Amino acid sequence: MSSNSAETVKVAIRCRPLNSKEKSDGRDTIVDMDMKIGQVILKNPKGDPGEPPKTFTFDSVFDPTIPQREVYDSIARPIVNSVMDGYNGTIFAYGQTGTGKTHTMEGAPTPDLQGIIPSSFDHVFETVNSSVDKQWMVRASYIEIYNEEVRDLLSKDPKNKLELKEHKDSGVYVKGLNIFVVKSVPELKNVLEVGKKNRSVGATQMNQDSSRSHSIFSITIETIESGASSQGHIRMGKLNLVDLAGSERQSKTGATGDRLKEGIKINLSLTALGNVISALVDSKTGHVPYRDSKLTRLLQDSLGGNTKTVMVANLGPADWNYDETLSTLRYANRAKNIKNKPRINEDPKDAMLREFQEEIANLKAQLAKSDSSQDSSRPTSGVKEEVVERIVTVPKALDHAFLEQMRQELEAQMRLELSAKSENAKLTEAEIEQVKREAAERAKQEAARLESERLRMEEEAAKIQRKQKKIQDEMAKRAQDAEQIRAEKEALAKRLKAMESKILKGDERGGLAEVTKKKEAELKRREEELERRRAMEAKKANEIAALEEAQLAAEEKYSSKHEEADQKTKKLKKLWKKFQEVNVEVEDMYKEFQREKEDLLESVRMLQDQMQLKDMVIEAFIPPEEVQKVMKRAHWDEDREVWVLERLSDVGRRDVAVPGSSRRPVSASGQRRPTSDFAKMASAMGDMNPRFKSENILNLELDLPERTTYDYEGPGVDPRVQAAINAAFAD
Repeated sequence: MSSNSAETVKVAIRCRPLNSKEKSDGRDTIVDMDMKIGQVILKNPKGDPGEPPKTFTFDSVFDPTIPQREVYDSIARPIVNSVMDGYNGTIFAYGQTGTGKTHTMEGAPTPDLQGIIPSSFDHVFETVNSSVDKQWMVRASYIEIYNEEVRDLLSKDPKNKLELKEHKDSGVYVKGLNIFVVKSVPELKNVLEVGKKNRSVGATQMNQDSSRSHSIFSITIETIESGASSQGHIRMGKLNLVDLAGSERQSKTGATGDRLKEGIKINLSLTALGNVISALVDSKTGHVPYRDSKLTRLLQDSLGGNTKTVMVANLGPADWNYDETLSTLRYANRAKNIKNKPRINEDPKDAMLREFQEEIANLKAQLAKSDSSQDSSRPTSGVKEEVVERIVTVPKALDHAFLEQMRQELEAQMRLELSAKSENAKLTEAEIEQVKREAAERAKQEAARLESERLRMEEEAAKIQRKQKKIQDEMAKRAQDAEQIRAEKEALAKRLKAMESKILKGDERGGLAEVTKKKEAELKRREEELERRRAMEAKKANEIAALEEAQLAAEEKYSSKHEEADQKTKKLKKLWKKFQEVNVEVEDMYKEFQREKEDLLESVRMLQDQMQLKDMVIEAFIPPEEVQKVMKRAHWDEDREVWVLERLSDVGRRDVAVPGSSRRPVSASGQRRPTSDFAKMASAMGDMNPRFKSENILNLELDLPERTTYDYEGPGVDPRVQAAINAAFAD
């Protein structure tokens, strides 16, 4: 069941150690941490000796000795577990440039030093592999916001700008973003490495590998119960891992040119993020300025929406970063008051797992259909299909020699028969003539019979040949159909295998599920113990405050005027101390406001300088009428947040629609061209001055003005230089 209860943004503070440059410069550490009660103590290096340090309390604090794994288990693991259950989760790192945000989020490529992002990869697939009766789909995308331009770091053209769109159901999304289905930890890490190669980084005096853009690595996880008791509901959680670019000051970074422009854009977007946080915390503010920046629009759900959010604020401990550290702590202190309303995303409309399941079922049905059709085309079981070839011998055609030989044989046979019947051994001429006639007649009849038999055999042989050819054609077609069905079946099987490989299933191989459950139970026990300790510390702090109040109330009963004066003096000192702390706090906030104001004014001044330079170039090289044409065509696109130029055809249609606009005069009757009233009157008064070239009988040459310029003659090349150039080309 989904939960609509509100919860605040969790804020953790992490302080890095002094770097080599700070150590060589002899910088002091001004940040102390009490990890038991989640307190950060900041000392002002330029303050008075009696000035108390500033204290801030957060959900978690980590000093430089805390390893990466403990940071992940404390703040990131609960968020990832919630995402696996169907919630949206966001973890983002904030802080000054060079304070270790990228180290916290990405870390180094070793198990002990890997950051939150690669550790979440292991966590996600550990949960997937240890699950029982569940199907999963994991997708990943990687974008950056560089100079207020949204870019896809996984695209073939990572410099291409993408547009932000908004849907009533899914919220703000990036149009045309590449999202890849991943099946293992190495595939996720490969996606991360490909995106990191395309990310914008640069060197400043504070950081050699400074991130010049905000990056968001998103993992979308869909799951469905596959057991007998499941109801088929899909849950989809989205994990946003955000590495913000660091706020910076030009005086410390020494940035110029493109680096300075990048820094201004980064500071403006972070200022917009701060304004959103302030508006969310202030109950009197009705409008939240999400649209002031691309970053705040993309994080709109993470700040005050349907997301469990954790903010990791990174600090620098050196005394020369006091102002930036104080600003970061105030920023984080405001953020912890933001309230989100996370809920489980059940059966979302944009879930791909359902589409993949339907596609897999469709492919299985097609395979089953192809198998059944192939089985039906085969002969009945137990009957072996055989092709019998019948050899037919066709008699040769009867020639004259064969007929003569047959007549002679018949004649000899008839003579023998006749001699055996008659008593005389010698036949008479008449008998011999009769034998010859009968032999010729019988030979003729036999030849006719043999010829008819030959024709019949030829016809039968032709029928058999036609039948055999038909059988061969049918067998060839059947073989071709079978080959085509086999190829289609193989293609369907490959597609089915590819689709099924994208849907992950839990497995209990080697007791992995049991081991993971034990680890999860141990981590949950540690988290509960930590929460219990924090609750006890908070309870003790409240009890101490209540006792102090009770003591002050009890001290209001005095036995003498002297005791009353002493107690009121002590109370006045405490109140005076609090008053001084509040005054210092107000003064610090005013100074911080002034610094931010100066930074914004400096950005405005630089933009004004650039605008004046461009105006000067336009005025010097572009005619004013062309500038007016461009300004007339230009209009502001609210969705894309850019200026666009209308097509000339659209401008023409718009001009025609304007009432009172000038139109081409209508041609007068009897005139070759549109003619004004003045021209008509002049023609009537006898003015024959030709107005068009086709009517002009004179061709006048142009009167060229006297030349006032000279041909440019550059300085000659020094002979030694010319000799060196000739020698270089000769080699």
